[in-house]
Amino acid sequence: MSDNYSFNIKRRRPEEIYNNASDYFRGEILEQYATSKNIMKIQEKITIRALEILNLSEKDVLILDAGTGPGFTAMYLNEIGYKTVAIDIISEFLNYYDIKTLNPVASDMCFPPFKPHIFDAIISISSLQWIYRELNNKSMKDQIINLAKSFYMILKPKKKVVFQFYPKNRDILDRIGKIFLNETAFTGHFIIDNPKSPKKRKIFLFLEKD
Repeated sequence: MSDNYSFNIKRRRPEEIYNNASDYFRGEILEQYATSKNIMKIQEKITIRALEILNLSEKDVLILDAGTGPGFTAMYLNEIGYKTVAIDIISEFLNYYDIKTLNPVASDMCFPPFKPHIFDAIISISSLQWIYRELNNKSMKDQIINLAKSFYMILKPKKKVVFQFYPKNRDILDRIGKIFLNETAFTGHFIIDNPKSPKKRKIFLFLEKD
């Protein structure tokens, strides 16, 4: 599913050091992340690109922001007129801003507590690398399989999903793509912006429900 380009990650990232996102995003680190204007701008820019990929034909839709963190993506979507539900496993993030209108849900995105066929689109920014990052870890594989099946279930027919994430290597990237296509009836592909520039590169997984 992916093009031929190399990864050049020289240092270990937080998701490789900590077992869970909640182990890393706590205390001072959580506050720094939630109050960072730079991260907010980056998230908004990535969200704009995700919307381009989704190519939604109307504003009267319901979007799930999966792994919302402090709600940067969901707040931007709400500002430009979309109805949004924000979900994150770290409840402290959801209390950081006044995001009642974003219907915040404190829950694991791998086990979303929603009924079938209710979302018109799903956007997930910078979260997938926390879920599946080790090829031989059965627990991580089971979680992402459940995420794939759950997202397929809660999405309306003919609707779409966009993940933006930071896989640590080519093998992880390819395996994630295969899991989504083999374990569900999703169709889709990777979209790589700036593939030759590791610093500027953005990786998106686009999926569509039959």
